[in-house]
Amino acid sequence: MAERRSSNLPTRTWNAVWRPTPGSLRLLALLGVIGNVLIVLSGGAVRVTKSGLGCPEWPRCTGDSLVPTHSPDHHVLNMSIEFGNRMVTFLVLAIGILVFVAALRLRPRRRELVWWALAQPMSVVAQAIIGGIVVLTKLHPTAVSLHFLVSPALLVFCVALWVRAGEGDAPPRRLAGPWTRGLAAVLLVSCAAVLVAGTVVTGTGPHAGDAESRRYGFNITDVARIHGELAWLTIALTAAVIIALYRTGAPAAAKRRANELAALIVIQGAIGYTQYFLGVPAGLVLLHMLGAVLMWIAAFRLFFALRDRGPVLAAAPAPVAPPQAEAPQPA
Repeated sequence: MAERRSSNLPTRTWNAVWRPTPGSLRLLALLGVIGNVLIVLSGGAVRVTKSGLGCPEWPRCTGDSLVPTHSPDHHVLNMSIEFGNRMVTFLVLAIGILVFVAALRLRPRRRELVWWALAQPMSVVAQAIIGGIVVLTKLHPTAVSLHFLVSPALLVFCVALWVRAGEGDAPPRRLAGPWTRGLAAVLLVSCAAVLVAGTVVTGTGPHAGDAESRRYGFNITDVARIHGELAWLTIALTAAVIIALYRTGAPAAAKRRANELAALIVIQGAIGYTQYFLGVPAGLVLLHMLGAVLMWIAAFRLFFALRDRGPVLAAAPAPVAPPQAEAPQPA
């Protein structure tokens, strides 16, 4: 008789990590993707509320307290927002550790997935260290920009694991021609350039984390224009990839990923221009940051959709010991 699936949430969570299946590992990888999106949003909340120095020390919140406490120099709300961002980092680290353990415990073990999973907790540790540098340098814009860009870099590992956990390990079979795949690769570079330029705009504009923090010495109109031109280049590359996919009869999944990316870029562009003409309101800044990471995720999903690695191989069933013969009873 097949073993009944446990309805107990702690038991199911334990089994997903200690006795993982390809499906449960993929779910954990998706949680890693979501966690990193959340940390971008919490970091954005720190910026737009000028809470970057709400906890002026690191790793403690203040000189004598690990958690927010009364301080004459910092409002409790700003301290709580900054401290909440630090707690989200620990949440993402916990998810990364669970993902790594599950990848190690998966049978048969897939070495590539183990490396993708290991990169996640290691990257979160690096992000925490950079976060400490941000605080100790009093929100220097270069440190703040680097702190944000670690999240898109970490999302590369998370998205790769999420996609690869649902695929097999067959040699890659190309689903698009070299011209289309080359355009998709250039599109990824363009998306990365948009993210980098966005951090320069933020470091030049009013939302750098604190009213007294340093800013880049650029003209805000000039850097916003460069950011916008890179966004238009990304739109043009996305359109070129879509045209190539439809003209070459690419699989429906690849077309769907390209259409999703195009929709996100259009929405992201509308939010960007709206926030610029409205004076960069805080709520639209958060939406714009959310759109940026969703665009990045969609671009990588499109890139992975241009090849096929075959189905996931089912785990080999555990051997069942034959029943032992009953010992004869004495007369």
